[in-house]
Amino acid sequence: MKTPNRQDYAQKDRGPAAAPFQGVRVIEFCNVAAGPFCGMLLADMGADVVKVESRSGDTLRQWPPIVDGFSENFASLNRNKRSIALDLKDPEDRDVAKHLIAAADVVIENNRPGVMARLGLGYDAFAQDHPRLIYCSLSAFGQSGPRAGDGGFDVTVQAMSGIMSVTGEADGAPVKAGVPVSDFATGLYGAFAVASLLARVRAGGEGGHVDVSMLGSSLAISALQVSEFFGSGRDPVRLGAAHPRNAPYQAFRAGDGDFVLAAGNDKLWRSVCEIVGRIDLLDDSRFRSTRDRAAHQGELAVILNAAFAGRSVADLLAAFEAAGVPCSRINSYSEALAEPQVAHMGWVREVVLPTGKASRIFGSPIGIGNTPHRIRHAPPALDADREDILRELAATRLQAAS
Repeated sequence: MKTPNRQDYAQKDRGPAAAPFQGVRVIEFCNVAAGPFCGMLLADMGADVVKVESRSGDTLRQWPPIVDGFSENFASLNRNKRSIALDLKDPEDRDVAKHLIAAADVVIENNRPGVMARLGLGYDAFAQDHPRLIYCSLSAFGQSGPRAGDGGFDVTVQAMSGIMSVTGEADGAPVKAGVPVSDFATGLYGAFAVASLLARVRAGGEGGHVDVSMLGSSLAISALQVSEFFGSGRDPVRLGAAHPRNAPYQAFRAGDGDFVLAAGNDKLWRSVCEIVGRIDLLDDSRFRSTRDRAAHQGELAVILNAAFAGRSVADLLAAFEAAGVPCSRINSYSEALAEPQVAHMGWVREVVLPTGKASRIFGSPIGIGNTPHRIRHAPPALDADREDILRELAATRLQAAS
């Protein structure tokens, strides 16, 4: 079978429906996760994303696993982009960056607040002459305030935001979420804000300076925990796999392994009781309502684990699925990616890395109508698109001058 290359992706992208952000030019000055993820989300929707990297490249290029000299981590966040390497401390390269921004619809940057302004590349340097520019700044704590100048990483923001206080077993040591939720939530909020302002610009309005912080994004996705504190005055606590307001809604142990069960209402609870032969639990005052079951979920877990102990995970899951009770094995990532639904949706895509090595990435999970997501460009080698980008920039400047 022929292995696709970057030109093949471009050919395959020519469909009857234009991508939502086709014709939108995005300049990305970002490293590692939050910013590149934001840029990739826009690129997946058709935007032409030019990734401006330092001469040594996005630091994510050095993160393993590295296959034939190319980082798979970098590949996962930089598809559908083009790369140009610039030394922003060099006057000539900085001049190129200025012209790229002046010709752009969107800028994304995740430097510490003030860095871009000191280079003459901040929002205020362009706002007057380019009022339709959307300039999205992602940072640890925001563009102003007592912590604005501080740096932050996903784990430190998970700690500061409270996420780590509710992650892990009740009697265990603090742990971070296994997925970098603070980084990726920030990228999602950034992309959403840019998309919202693009709608305003297309309607004839102005762009603006978007300020998205990792701390704010982490607190925002903690809406249920924050509201629990506001409503009760008490801090939410770690519950392992359990839920503070629902039960049985956690991980359980069968005779040959673990699984998750989510019987979040009375109808589903009745099905669980019938399947395990404990219909008597329906009349137990500790378990009559969802609130009762949540309040006594420790006792309930002991009872259910005893009932599950003599049966296999496969047997229990088959019974629960037949009754419409949400449940699942606790998959590894290899098992999750092998789920038939993943193949059906076409989420795993083959790409060719700049080294010529074929690899796989998880593409966009978004489908629009009958048009599946397409990968137009494999992740770029450092500075791979310099000539094309500079040629396009020269043409744009010539057109503006005429």
